[in-house]
Amino acid sequence: MTDMAPPPAFPNLSTLWGTIFAHTLRRLGATRAVVSPGSRCTPLLYALAADPGWQVTPVLDERTAAFYALGLAKAMHRPVVLVCTSGTAAANYLPAVVEAWHSGIPLLVVTADRPPELHDCGAGQTIDQHRLYGSHVVADFSSAPPDPAPETLAAWQDLLRTAWEKTTSPRPGPVHLNVPLRDPLAPSIRQDNFLAPLLEKILAREFPPPTVPGKISSAPLLDWASRFSRGLIVAGVPHPEDSAAHAQAVLELSRRLGWPVLADALSPLRHHAPADAPVIWAYDALLRRPQFSSALRPDAVLQIGPLPTSKTLRAWLSEPVIPFCVLSPLGANLHPLGQPHQTLRGAPEQISFAAATEADSFWCRQWQEAESAVAPAISSALAAEAALFEGKIIHHLHAHLPAQTTVILANSMPVRDAESFWPANNSQRRVFSSRGANGIDGTLGTALGIAQASNCPAVLLTGDLSFLHDSNALLLAKDFSGSLTVLLVNNEGGGIFQHLPVAQNNPHFERFWATPQHINFSHLAAAHGITHQKITDWPALAKLLATPPVPGIFLCEIPTHRASDAARRAELLRPE
Repeated sequence: MTDMAPPPAFPNLSTLWGTIFAHTLRRLGATRAVVSPGSRCTPLLYALAADPGWQVTPVLDERTAAFYALGLAKAMHRPVVLVCTSGTAAANYLPAVVEAWHSGIPLLVVTADRPPELHDCGAGQTIDQHRLYGSHVVADFSSAPPDPAPETLAAWQDLLRTAWEKTTSPRPGPVHLNVPLRDPLAPSIRQDNFLAPLLEKILAREFPPPTVPGKISSAPLLDWASRFSRGLIVAGVPHPEDSAAHAQAVLELSRRLGWPVLADALSPLRHHAPADAPVIWAYDALLRRPQFSSALRPDAVLQIGPLPTSKTLRAWLSEPVIPFCVLSPLGANLHPLGQPHQTLRGAPEQISFAAATEADSFWCRQWQEAESAVAPAISSALAAEAALFEGKIIHHLHAHLPAQTTVILANSMPVRDAESFWPANNSQRRVFSSRGANGIDGTLGTALGIAQASNCPAVLLTGDLSFLHDSNALLLAKDFSGSLTVLLVNNEGGGIFQHLPVAQNNPHFERFWATPQHINFSHLAAAHGITHQKITDWPALAKLLATPPVPGIFLCEIPTHRASDAARRAELLRPE
């Protein structure tokens, strides 16, 4: 290789390192990056910002940045690149990394670091970043410090390729890449005696496309199912790229086996269900009634993905002993009930039924008839509800949201109300929730990411504590071009605790569990330049939901009462 003067794009080694970083990941298919400001990460950020092939969003708070990236990746079903500086900035990614790990969401988490000579000597913003996220990542890599040797540059590119591919295969999830960088960091500083190597061969390398999973035989599943006549399909919380295809595949399973489907509100089955499909949504209320819980006892369960949220359903499935077959896309153990079970690796849409036949639907009709004895009363009671009851918000979403709207449900009560009160339908809405680790943190940031990546308006249903826990995400408003309507249920505290024994005869309940926060949300919205509206009756909410939204964040506050809502839920769901 002939020595030559460095071109203007490569005044120093760190800038060269960053250029290879941005160029290689883009060649591999990366398009989205979420970055936070910092000095040590300058070469990486500058390369991303200068490359027109990237969509880069700057986010001040690293914790919010990570959840925003999580939301983007959820909606796109593509990895998103996260970049931050060294020190505690990287530690702020941990909550979102944990959720991404448990939910199987692909993220490439890139943390800039001090070089080895600045560790363990009192240098600022320097912590041990190796394996910073512990067991909550698919893989953990550290690059060598930048070096101009051609073999080192090629190794850097190979490491980027490996890290990128690990985000999706064999198990989707977060991958940590730690990158030590030396001064000079800024592209405005020319490094003495630096000669940039010729990069044509490195930057022009071709990468083969990823392998697409093929079809799998239905024989093992059908052989297992053939031993039982009264089986159930329990559809939990999947993350399919094609919701309609997933729902169609599960309904095909139902037809072939003659088994009804108990579908979580987060399952595409709940929102892609033709009128005659045996998709059962009122199972939480149904199984509280002894006459049904006994008569509808199955002799086997096919579990698809993680189990639904309902404690009533989980308790019913736990006794007596019922054999389970768990269909798991990655072959992971998704069965927390301690029942005898076997796991088959694969997704419903991968199964080929070429040699299978349809089964009798008598058992499905029994379930449908049982549901018809319970569900209409719940829906009628919700329709007649005059007070601003949290559960009726779900009824209004079902009744008034346009088809194909994206819905995000916060944890705690919104996701539980949806499971109990959202009827099966064929609206083809996409419904999201962070049910990996089930935390309330990052709710707004994740919703903004989902809304930004969606091609349609989005609605977030959240409680006041979840919203306030992530209110820093409102700083994204200036860079947000999607449409997100936030339905903020303000019951002044943690409503979910109202349903737990800790709420009874506890003089410390309000201060230490409910933790009410008396915030003027209109002032908070105004501080961020966001429109705020307070809803005082159901017609106003119906009008809001049916009105085509405009781009931006719209905050709709709905005041409710914690204690009375808890009592009303129990009344609606308990046996008559």
